[in-house]
This record gives sequence, structure tokens and C-alpha cells, in this order.
Amino acid sequence: MNKKYALIAAAGSGTRMGSFLPKQFLCINEKPILYYTIRCFQETFSDINIILILPGDYLEFGKQLIQEYFPEKIIQLVAGGDTRFQSVQNGLKLVGEDSIVFVHDGVRCLASSELLKRCYEAATKTGSAIPVIRCKDSVRLCTENKHAVFDRNKVLLVQTPQTFQSNILLPAFQTAYKDSFTDEASVLEEYGARLTLVEGEETNIKITTPSDLLLAEAILKINQKTG
Repeated sequence: MNKKYALIAAAGSGTRMGSFLPKQFLCINEKPILYYTIRCFQETFSDINIILILPGDYLEFGKQLIQEYFPEKIIQLVAGGDTRFQSVQNGLKLVGEDSIVFVHDGVRCLASSELLKRCYEAATKTGSAIPVIRCKDSVRLCTENKHAVFDRNKVLLVQTPQTFQSNILLPAFQTAYKDSFTDEASVLEEYGARLTLVEGEETNIKITTPSDLLLAEAILKINQKTG
């Protein structure tokens, strides 16, 4: 099972960023966020097939980005849907059987090659790989009008790339959509698949707000100095 696909989910509008341009196209160090996300996959796996899922109104924008930064690479573009579930469904139409499929947030542009390899190895052996990190903050569980301290040692923060064997992922996404489907792991769990958790990365942040942009810029500068 050597074939690899990376579905880069970047079909959101990013309203919390407060920008007219969707956040996945905003720049860090004069390059779009998506540039760093795509580059990491291509540098890690030279044979990977990349499927970029974008808002329908920004497909042409995506073509221009690819032509400028990845002119020699074949990157397929797909229009997203109304929900992440539908967007990933659209991307999976281009995925063949007998492959490993990464599904990654387009705005998690700081994932490392080590993380991608860790997910690939786990998914190859067990069928799935879900990167998680431990919660460091105090946690309160709210129920109706009450809230109480919850053991943070029982809390794991889920990241991407969530990685699966295609023979598990493809049939799972043929099910009907449910509001409880917040990510690919929740879809697979509903399908009855067993999930394997792997160690994520503290720096693998999801860029959502302007302060996240500043943090990502700082991390990239540190990585360039130490790389």
C-alpha cells in the first residue's frame, strides 16, 4: 500500500480572522499559509497526490497559487461543500483504493515531516492515525446551568493530519451526515472503526485568529534558524 493522498481541507471562510480574504490565502513571511502546508507534504513524500479543497468561489485563486509556487507539481483542486464532511466527501471522489489518505487542515501550516511520517507509519500498521496532544490548562465541564472541574488528564486535544487506509475511510464517508461529525475521526468512529492515537505537536496550531498568524510567523522564523 504505497500510494498516498493528502486531502488539504481549506474550504472555510475564516470569519473569525476578520479578513475579507479567507485565512488560508493570507500570507506569512510573504507567502500564503497554504504554501507552507502543501510544501510540507511534498517535501516529506515526493510521490504524494495532493487534493486541495477550496471554496467554490476561490478555485481560480487556487490555480494561480499553484502556478506561482508549485508550477511543476500536479495538484488537483476540488470545490468544498457546506460542511467539512461534505468537503472531504468531495475530495474523496478523487481517491483510489489501496492507499493511505491524509486529511489535513489547510491552516495547520506548521506540521512537521516527523509528524506526517508518524501518522503514515501508524495508519499503515493499524488503519488509522489521529494526532493528539495533552491538555495543559484547567478544564471545567458544563452541563445545563452547572459547571465543575474536570480531570484534564482525561482530555486530549485533536489535531490533523488524520490519516487512514482508504479501504476504511472511503466506505465510512458514504454514510449520511450527522451534526456530531466534527472531524474525520468522529465519522470513522460512527462507522465502527478502531482509532489509533499518535503523538501530535504543540506547534501544530490551527490558524484561526490574527494572534495565531503572529505566533505562526514566530515559529517559522525559529524553524528556519534551527533547520
